[in-house]
Amino acid sequence: MEIENLIAVPAEDCIFTSAKSGAGIEAMMEAIVEQLPPPKGDPEAPTTALIFDSAYDDYRGVVVYVRVFDGRLKVGDKIRMMGTGEEYHVTDLGKFCPRPTQVKEMLAGEVGYVVANIRTVASVHVGDTLTLAGRPAAKALPGYRPPQQMVFCDFYPGPTTQFPELRDALEKLQLNDSALTFQAISAEALGFGFRCGFLGMLHMEIVQERLEREHGIEVVQTAPTVPYQVLTTKNEVVEVDSAGELPAPNFIQEIREPIVSVALIIPADAIGGVMQLAEDRRGEYVKTEYLSSDRVILTYKLPLAEIIYDFYDKLKSATRGYGSMDYEIVGYRADDLVKLDILVNGQQVDALSVILHKSKADSRGRRLLIRLRREISRHQFEIPLQASIGTKVIARETIKAVRKNVLAKCYGGDVTRKRKLLEKQKEGKKRMKMIGNVEIPQKAFMAVLEVGDED
Repeated sequence: MEIENLIAVPAEDCIFTSAKSGAGIEAMMEAIVEQLPPPKGDPEAPTTALIFDSAYDDYRGVVVYVRVFDGRLKVGDKIRMMGTGEEYHVTDLGKFCPRPTQVKEMLAGEVGYVVANIRTVASVHVGDTLTLAGRPAAKALPGYRPPQQMVFCDFYPGPTTQFPELRDALEKLQLNDSALTFQAISAEALGFGFRCGFLGMLHMEIVQERLEREHGIEVVQTAPTVPYQVLTTKNEVVEVDSAGELPAPNFIQEIREPIVSVALIIPADAIGGVMQLAEDRRGEYVKTEYLSSDRVILTYKLPLAEIIYDFYDKLKSATRGYGSMDYEIVGYRADDLVKLDILVNGQQVDALSVILHKSKADSRGRRLLIRLRREISRHQFEIPLQASIGTKVIARETIKAVRKNVLAKCYGGDVTRKRKLLEKQKEGKKRMKMIGNVEIPQKAFMAVLEVGDED
């Protein structure tokens, strides 16, 4: 019953199959032949082939994976990418049977790979249409719906990685992952890096793992953020994915945040703790479904920003490891959202600004300042740390100045001399505070951007 509810397939229609033991493989293949319709296409029509994936080979260049919808492809054909207009000569064709097998021709309805001396990864786009240059198709195939990035994160090169290496690795990953987007950025403390867009948290973790395993890239990752919609005073809707892109407060009518429908599959005895967790994250209760006497599905509507940090970890803790979750984007909703700015010695640090709900601004600002105070080293002048919303300061911490004992050599004498030395030191520190620069180490940025609510 649980499987029927989860995958919406009647139990009698399921085929017992095990790829590990080989049981049921023949029955599954027969069901595929009987139940799935054969591909349609006209071998004599102008050639159209959809690019659904690609890979980079050091010796053959870009290997393009295609499905031929109409026409045919042969070795030696001159092909054209309808999206970019670039033309190439086919040097190799093949199918997977299941291993790559060279063929001389591919007909309508067949799936395989094309090698055409394509040397740059930017020349191939998943969803583009491949046709013949001599007899091109009238229009391109519909392709895929453009993916919508819902989680953004900054990647910076680690201690053993150079910026060009990170850029090359991201370009190769993007070759067969069209949902990954990135653009170059820079930060004072972290240097040059990339702001990357992902479909979700799992997508982000997969990309990071592939960078480390497949390309040997060490990355420094900032905390993930979500996209927001801003309704300006001109009644224009602007999408921003970082606090630094937010317009000035006097130009904002409202800020909308993405809302997700979350299905929480949990043990029945953990309902109370999970409902409290969801309500603490501004959740809106929808319904409860019982899969069995001891398994429940709780459905909530939650802001995406409230679940991308540590919600899943806390769910696991509340359910002793037996809870799981699934979510989908259902739209945007306006709420009382504000931009929290962090000022160090009176100077705003854009990399530390965040967008959050106003009710959590005070506590979040204090935690950020406490972490900053621990990580920034003391200077010879006092350093004020402030958290503000617009022009209103809501929290403050102070890093005390390093004091030098200027009276160490004064063994008595006139007290006015000691006062003069102390006044001179005071004036020097005041002047130093006005012109001095505070260097924020990379370690401080990482401490502030760490996931978690603990102080």
